[in-house]
Amino acid sequence: MERAGTNMSSTDILATENPATASDTGGQQAVPRRTRIKLCGLSRAADVNYAIDLGADAIGLVFYPPSPRSVSVAQAVELVQDVPPFVSVVGLFVNPSPDWVREVVSNVGLSLLQFHGDETADQCESLAGIAGLPWLRALRVAADTQSADLVKSALNYSGANGFLFDTHVEGYGGGGKVFDWSLIPAELARRAVLSGGLNAQNVSDAIHRVRPYAVDVSSGIEVPGAKGVKDHARMAAFVRAVRAADAG
Repeated sequence: MERAGTNMSSTDILATENPATASDTGGQQAVPRRTRIKLCGLSRAADVNYAIDLGADAIGLVFYPPSPRSVSVAQAVELVQDVPPFVSVVGLFVNPSPDWVREVVSNVGLSLLQFHGDETADQCESLAGIAGLPWLRALRVAADTQSADLVKSALNYSGANGFLFDTHVEGYGGGGKVFDWSLIPAELARRAVLSGGLNAQNVSDAIHRVRPYAVDVSSGIEVPGAKGVKDHARMAAFVRAVRAADAG
């Protein structure tokens, strides 16, 4: 995998595997399972640096101006300047214009695009082509969503590197609401990034029930009432909870 900010060809886009830590038996190594962690909606350098120190696999930057978590291109350039190799920088977009995607990616070292609006599969492919980057598709789960609906959406967006499952709320994301995790089909879990109302208190249960490839958190690690401002104690507690779930 290449340094964050370049065109990454691996489908294992959020992070690389850790080397096997279990003993080698009969020539085969047992590699412990590791849920990848994306900390999203970061807007301060101190929060980005702390996310890296905690071992986050990916950081998420919001490029959707109506969002209180949105960052400008100039802010994003400052935020990612010290991101080390093998930490992915994910740019979240909502119904962006080609010009906006082009402006962001020509200045900010992104690793991956995340489409969180009403973009069609063709639009996602076209925008990703402009960026020269792989992409995630957010699938919003509403009260009446069925597992079959998610399978159909995944097939429709077959060009995506993975699917971020989030709760359907008014607007686009960041509502801090949990959906019914049992709706995620087992066949999609390997490519699933689980989001929507996760925090240190419920992420262990979510991991044990869904076994997603990765988890994504934003509001669950924020200072109460301050969207975009992360609480370092909550960040650390979330990461600890994920690691404990993997160990258990």
